[in-house]
Amino acid sequence: MAINPADAIRAFNKAASLGSAGMEAREKPQSTFLETLGKVTADSIDANRKAEALTEKAVVGQAELMDVVTAVSNAEMTLQTVVAVRDRVLNAYQEIMRMPI
Repeated sequence: MAINPADAIRAFNKAASLGSAGMEAREKPQSTFLETLGKVTADSIDANRKAEALTEKAVVGQAELMDVVTAVSNAEMTLQTVVAVRDRVLNAYQEIMRMPI
């Protein structure tokens, strides 16, 4: 069966117009990917700063050891998550770059 390119374009345009009709009724997304990524990065930095501040307080005897351990564990887990996401993004980018055109 031969496919006429003009028919394929018409079918694509029809499908695209059907999909865009419902998009007008939807609300705008609350945040973009970039905003979400920025928030996660800021949260990671804050967790590391909190762990550092509690460690400094523990050295001079102003913080409980359990609070320090919890903060350091939280910072470590956050950093591992950031590294895992970064690795996944880089792998996805490399896969896209390897795709033939």
